[in-house]
Amino acid sequence: MKILFAIQGTGNGHLSRARDVYPELAKYGDVDVLISGIQADVTAPFPVKYKMYGMSFIFGKRGGVDILQTAKKLKLFRLLKDIRECPVEQYDLVVNDFEPVTAWACKRKKIPCVSLSHQCAVLHPSAPKPPSTDPMGLVVLKYYAPVTAQYGFHFQSYGENIFTPVIRKEIRNMKSVDNGHYTVYLPAYDDEKLLKHLSAFPDARWEVFSKHNTTPITLGNISIRKIDNREFIESMASSTGVLCGAGFEGPAEAMFLGKKVLVIPMLAQYEQHCNAAGAATMGATVVNTLEEKNYPTIRKWLDEGKHLNTIYPDITAAVIAKMIGEQCGEKQKKSAHLR
Repeated sequence: MKILFAIQGTGNGHLSRARDVYPELAKYGDVDVLISGIQADVTAPFPVKYKMYGMSFIFGKRGGVDILQTAKKLKLFRLLKDIRECPVEQYDLVVNDFEPVTAWACKRKKIPCVSLSHQCAVLHPSAPKPPSTDPMGLVVLKYYAPVTAQYGFHFQSYGENIFTPVIRKEIRNMKSVDNGHYTVYLPAYDDEKLLKHLSAFPDARWEVFSKHNTTPITLGNISIRKIDNREFIESMASSTGVLCGAGFEGPAEAMFLGKKVLVIPMLAQYEQHCNAAGAATMGATVVNTLEEKNYPTIRKWLDEGKHLNTIYPDITAAVIAKMIGEQCGEKQKKSAHLR
């Protein structure tokens, strides 16, 4: 069986999850990987056959998506050309992690496209939602990468075919200790803003991983370095707590490691506000912005925040087996034992 595994390249969570999903898919056939997007900071530890420009949301420096830069970076004619030419018809199964090129290519050619993502779980009626709805955000979640079947991951199993997070083996194999520092990953804030606000808490030691950093900086109780996958997970595993955006994989991994978790959703990013609502139900602390008005909540988190010892069993193999069985039939599922 030929499988096309399409991965969103905006942010790092999709590629982090793919590290464990790819070898499970490879048990059932020959897997070609397609990645689209220009905002990831981590590399794929497996061969990538197709690298496409895609349609990325560009992180800003003040807490949200930079709409102007997102519009400037959009190459619409290239996107349409990639959709037309993407060879989805050459595959027996297209597995999609919120990736628009293959999703729209499949829709255009009337080929099934199976979602294996967090975003489809966010839309589930039972999944946590913020107090106010963002109509445009809902449109993005529904139509950015249209699919014909859905298998989703969330902080809890909120319904059928909604599963607990894929915790990559790198994290599962880490020994969680407490060396007294706080690991920070807030890609929508620049270094200047992070220094300004984190320095308001001089008794905390902050290890910041910055999307905007090229030269390591240490000022007082704050160290800022560029993003490196190994250094980041080692910092997180040895931290007291994790301060991060309201993505999905990052908070889930911090919860699994038993850390205190504080999330700040990106401005005008509906999915992250849904994630923040979900993280809050797990015991995480949420503030909407990194501003002085939220200092009391951050202070309380530092002093009284709960360590979230969340148990997430390793179910990746079972989820992939279920998806293959339902989408390709038991014959293909059983063929995995011959590989």
